[in-house]
Amino acid sequence: MPMRAIWTGSIAFGLVNVPVKAYGATEDHDIDLHQVHDKDGGRIRYERRCEVCGKKIAYKDLDKAYEDGERTIVLTDEDMDALPAEKSREIEVVQFVPAGQVDPLMLEKSYYLQADSKSPKAYELLRRTLQDTEKLAVVRFALRQKTRLGILRVRSKVMVLQAVMWADELRDAEAVAPEKSPRISEQELKMSASLVDQYSSDFTPDEFQDDYQVQLQALIEAKIEQGEDLDTEATFGSPDQDSESGEVIDLMEALKRSIDGRNAKAPAKAAKDGKTAAAEKPAAKKPAKKPAKKAAAAKKPATKKATAKEASSSPHKKKASGSGKKSA
Repeated sequence: MPMRAIWTGSIAFGLVNVPVKAYGATEDHDIDLHQVHDKDGGRIRYERRCEVCGKKIAYKDLDKAYEDGERTIVLTDEDMDALPAEKSREIEVVQFVPAGQVDPLMLEKSYYLQADSKSPKAYELLRRTLQDTEKLAVVRFALRQKTRLGILRVRSKVMVLQAVMWADELRDAEAVAPEKSPRISEQELKMSASLVDQYSSDFTPDEFQDDYQVQLQALIEAKIEQGEDLDTEATFGSPDQDSESGEVIDLMEALKRSIDGRNAKAPAKAAKDGKTAAAEKPAAKKPAKKPAKKAAAAKKPATKKATAKEASSSPHKKKASGSGKKSA
């Protein structure tokens, strides 16, 4: 799957300007799971409900708030818009430091930087400089309207931008350090070092795998082979009648409901036309019952359709309830 740039800007290196594009350097391999009702497999929805008035709240009616002990300060959209949003498209190099001075605990998400110009010479110059001097470039940059701290380093033939936590976001390790260190003998140290030597080797990440995700994938595939699956569309059920107008509705679901509603109106209109025609006839009371009969016949397909829908959904419900406990 081709990578997509999430940010475009430039590195400001003194008077040198290096145009770059940023790409996410990592991705999550975990299998996405969602919650369903154990009886019928229906999806679980979470509502935005006000704890004061009890009403469901649309996203457009939400504000932010800061809780300070017994006080809560509400921040409106206007308040947030008044803050100075950082919109700079520049990665500003502020200093160069030895690689060992940056605590790994401070490192956050990583981004690959790709040269974004017809002449990548300026990009290659900075990359080679970092590589030859064995230093990191400390930078400031803006992402999602927030000013961030970061470092530039070299990986293979590209530069990597790594977000770095601010100093006050790193907790002091002394808070959990033992009050008194136990005495360790020289013999114990030698034996421990010997054990380390036995386990020592080069780190090769490909040798390790996420056994949990592998077994989870195998479990899912086994259930599919055994026919223990539900129709995904059926797990969503029908939307709530009192849903907020501001809620986002799936396009396919909206189209389907529109078509079903149109089909339901057609038999009703036919019945109404039949009754009107019967009323206009001067003296034909017995024949007048025929249009009503036609109207009743016209309604039968809708009943069959509903019955068919119940029949189709019934096996899913029986299967889900028969499975008993939740699957791991």
